[in-house]
Amino acid sequence: MKKTKLLVLGLFLMCLQSCCPFLTDCENSDDDPIFSRYEPVLLDRNNFENSVSLKDPISISTSGKIYIKDNLLFINEVHKGFHIYDNSDPTSPTPIKFLEAPGSTDLAIRDNMIYINQATDLIAVEYDTTNGITLTKRVINVFPELRSPDGFLPYSIPENNVVVGWALIN
Repeated sequence: MKKTKLLVLGLFLMCLQSCCPFLTDCENSDDDPIFSRYEPVLLDRNNFENSVSLKDPISISTSGKIYIKDNLLFINEVHKGFHIYDNSDPTSPTPIKFLEAPGSTDLAIRDNMIYINQATDLIAVEYDTTNGITLTKRVINVFPELRSPDGFLPYSIPENNVVVGWALIN
C-alpha cells in the first residue's frame, strides 16, 4: 500500500513538472517574446486634426459598417473614411464622394450631423450635399488607441502622434 501511494505521488509530481505556472518561472523562459506582425501607421496630431475632408469617390478595398440616412448610403472604409452614395435607387447606388477621416471605424448619424470615431477622437461633421462638410466639434482622446489586427497595442507612440491604422510588416 505504501508503494502504491509513493508511485501515485511520483506520477503526480512528474505531471506537475511540465506545468510552467506551478514549477518554473515562465517570465524568464528563453522563448522569444511575442510581437505583432503589424506596425502602427502614425499621423502627427496637427495633421490628424486637419485630415477630415471630402474627396472624389474611390473604390472600396476594405469595407466596414454600412449606414443609411434618407437617400444617402455610407460605407466605412476601415481606418480611412466613408464612401458616400446616392441611394435614391437602392438597386444601383451612385457614388457621390469619399469622406476622408484617417483612423475612422464607426459613425452615427442624427439629423444632418455625422458623429465619427476617428482613431482616439470623437468628431462631429455636418454634411450637406450642396455645401460639403463642416467639422463642428472635436473631442480628443475619447477612445483608446487602435489595436493591431492581431490584438496588440503600440509599444510606444511619439509625442503628439496618433495611430490611424496598421500596416503588415514585410
